[in-house]
Amino acid sequence: MNYKLKKFSELTTDELYEILKIRAEIFIVEQKCLYQDIDSRDKLAYHLFFEDHNEIVSYLRILEKGVSYHEVAIGRVVTRESHRKKGHSKELIQKAITFITDTLEETEIRLSAQLYAKKLYQSCGFRQASDIYLEDGIEHIEMLFQA
Repeated sequence: MNYKLKKFSELTTDELYEILKIRAEIFIVEQKCLYQDIDSRDKLAYHLFFEDHNEIVSYLRILEKGVSYHEVAIGRVVTRESHRKKGHSKELIQKAITFITDTLEETEIRLSAQLYAKKLYQSCGFRQASDIYLEDGIEHIEMLFQA
């Protein structure tokens, strides 16, 4: 299994298709959440993902500061059900943190986490930065990483 980090313009059509497919499968179908997943922010994002036999099995996007928050943001974190409980999400988040701190030279990262994933993000160095709020009918909290 290998990981890739690409800007939107660097994605192949197959990679973009697989990214949109995994996000729809998990956020819209599995979580039964009707919302506009495809947004203009994808064009501004870095897309970080793990591939296994040409299938994207874990994915997230990175948005530079000022796009979603005052800080750099991580979002759309997903892992296929068949690959969960193997540490892929945590490894991907850690790779994102390294890219953000080393390459983008940023020290703060903010994200909106589904409440059930709080422990995952805490294990990567994030701390809760808001009260619980509903987003698309799902409990969320903002979390902040400071290097």
